[in-house]
Amino acid sequence: MAEEDDDLPRALRLKPTDLDVMSIDELSEYIGELETEIERIRMAVIRKEEQKLAADAVFKR
Repeated sequence: MAEEDDDLPRALRLKPTDLDVMSIDELSEYIGELETEIERIRMAVIRKEEQKLAADAVFKR
């Protein structure tokens, strides 16, 4: 997904894919793409958690 999609409402970013028209090879490739995207999202969550911890440490008395 392109970075410009990040500003779109969630419903517009998630588009169901018609799996019925995809071959087994295409489905396998699609799984790989989704796994890559999931890993990217997990890394973003980790970065945000680290930023929150750092901010909490700065403002904690």
